[in-house]
Amino acid sequence: MPVTNDQLERLKAFGTATIHEAQGQKGALDAGLKPLDPATRMAGPAVTVDLRPGDNLMVHYALTKVRPGDVLVLDAKGFTEAGPWGDVLTLAAQQLGLAGLVVNGAVRDANAIVEMGFPVFCRALSIKGTNKQQPGQVNVPVVVGGVSIRPGDIVVGDRDGLVVVAADEVEFALERSAQRERKEDEMRAQLREGRTMVELLGLAGTLERLGLH
Repeated sequence: MPVTNDQLERLKAFGTATIHEAQGQKGALDAGLKPLDPATRMAGPAVTVDLRPGDNLMVHYALTKVRPGDVLVLDAKGFTEAGPWGDVLTLAAQQLGLAGLVVNGAVRDANAIVEMGFPVFCRALSIKGTNKQQPGQVNVPVVVGGVSIRPGDIVVGDRDGLVVVAADEVEFALERSAQRERKEDEMRAQLREGRTMVELLGLAGTLERLGLH
């Protein structure tokens, strides 16, 4: 069953840290991938692109295969000395209704992209351009940030980072995220009543064992 817009909005609202914890501390891409705009929030099914570092031919091809709401995931192998994405491609992506972009590499034209309001996560900025000659693949499994991403998996991004939810585990992630938020709301209420984190997390025995009184 396709993931609904309501499910995507709920994932965005929970946030990446909550989702990561809720689904058993899995799916978090490494911390080197950062949003250009810290206010960015996005969620959508992945269209994956395996491309050669320093070449963006497959990016242009991939944009002929996307649908509104997709998140384009470019595996440029962590290469940061050229930017396969810039403001013109951002405009093309917006015209196609993409939800956002993840680049395992660099982008350029950062100010323009932020002003355009398009969510982009990347490793670095580079003013150097790319060639358009090398082959690659679209909609194949890729590994980005230490996480395997399959076409159609849901990519969620915000200021804290990026997390991937398997396409067939979305409802599970939502249910567990809701449970986690309820638990944390209860914890906040008890903190306001004067309880301590040591009490709430049951840490007294561990601290005593370590000689911390």
